[in-house]
Amino acid sequence: MRRDDRDDPFDEFFEEIERMMNEMMGSNAEFHLEHNSGGGNAGHQTGDVHFDSHETDDTVRVVADLPGVTKEDINLKCDGTTLHVNAEGPERTYQERIGLSSRVDERSANATYNNGILEVTFDRVDDSTSIDL
Repeated sequence: MRRDDRDDPFDEFFEEIERMMNEMMGSNAEFHLEHNSGGGNAGHQTGDVHFDSHETDDTVRVVADLPGVTKEDINLKCDGTTLHVNAEGPERTYQERIGLSSRVDERSANATYNNGILEVTFDRVDDSTSIDL
């Protein structure tokens, strides 16, 4: 049987990964792996946020890779323990929750975005409280 040139050679591979993940996670969960072969018009893609978190005694800094969006496309929110990153550009959409390594003062946030790299810095909040007797 001749293989159709339009078939993605990785379709069967990704279907098998999905089947194995669904089997591992049980019958109530369903795992879907998004795959784009890169050919033709890719359309609107959902991207994973690749990030690094750096912590000092006084600050927490998150650096995230968000290619394909502009500064105006990015919406950030923080509740003190989680940074919510939402961005929707003409080619990509990002929706990510990044757990912070320490509790932070969300009002102290300072963010910059340059050449696809988002950097957000927060002041740390002291986790412990002294109790006077």
